[in-house]
Amino acid sequence: MSIVRKGVAIGGGTGLPAVLRCLLGMDFDTSAIVTMADDGGSSGALREEFGILPPGDVRNCLVAMANPASELARLFQFRFEAGGAIGGHSLGNLVLAALSESQGGFPEAVRAAERLLGVRGHVFPSTLADVRLHGIDATGLRVEGQAALAHGAGPITKVGMTPDSPEAYTPALQALEAADVVVIAPGSLFTSIIPNFLVDGVAATLRESSARRVYVCNLANQRGETQGMDAADHVDALISHGLSGCLDAVIVHRLSSDAVAGSLLCDDDVENGVDVPADDDVLDRIRAHGIQVITADLVDRDNPCHHAPNRLCRVLNEVL
Repeated sequence: MSIVRKGVAIGGGTGLPAVLRCLLGMDFDTSAIVTMADDGGSSGALREEFGILPPGDVRNCLVAMANPASELARLFQFRFEAGGAIGGHSLGNLVLAALSESQGGFPEAVRAAERLLGVRGHVFPSTLADVRLHGIDATGLRVEGQAALAHGAGPITKVGMTPDSPEAYTPALQALEAADVVVIAPGSLFTSIIPNFLVDGVAATLRESSARRVYVCNLANQRGETQGMDAADHVDALISHGLSGCLDAVIVHRLSSDAVAGSLLCDDDVENGVDVPADDDVLDRIRAHGIQVITADLVDRDNPCHHAPNRLCRVLNEVL
């Protein structure tokens, strides 16, 4: 009889669903722990109008973990054109808002959506508190709100939450406690990843875990958030926000010999060139924390701001 291993991925944004698909492909009993700090776009509007937790990152994880044959999962990602009362909203966000009201709360809405979509695993908010993110940029200016931090002049040096150290969602902590592997997914460092670890008990539970704990570093820096940071700076930011002693390994992108650094351009949210610097000195700074470093060419040549799914899954399979 085979033993089912439990895998947890933590984060938000587009990187988290990619890691979830990898874990599912490796036959892990998979759970997602998702930031609740989002206050922009459709999620922010629904949050303000209906008083619900932000549904966008949860929706993306539900779709990533849905039954591959689910037509409804594909429909969840349909976004209405701008204009009118529902302009700019995705259908899945609206469904989660409706389920929150009809099922008696946001956790109940997520469980109902899991059933509707045939989700393989579970999606957990990191907290049920109505949290608001704030931060300090490199000039010392205090910036209020996740969206403002993500699109400000930056770069960001420190983030915090109001309320301070909000209570964790108990099933999220239980998933961490039971995990055999934990992957901190790539994503917006200060606005999608770190907010999860500002929740009371999340970092402490990860620190005490016997799981294999791996961080997948970003490919590209984001203007207004991480501009000018190298891979060791990303790790240092995690450590300074409570993750000391929480990482066993870091996966870092390094170009293969047939690729040219800086030759691929990303969109306006990132610096030109896909590479978060990761030369030998940078990698040695990561190793100085007692963390193993794994390097690979991970860039998606057709979408250079993101990890190539097959390359990422291959490396995660080797590491885990």
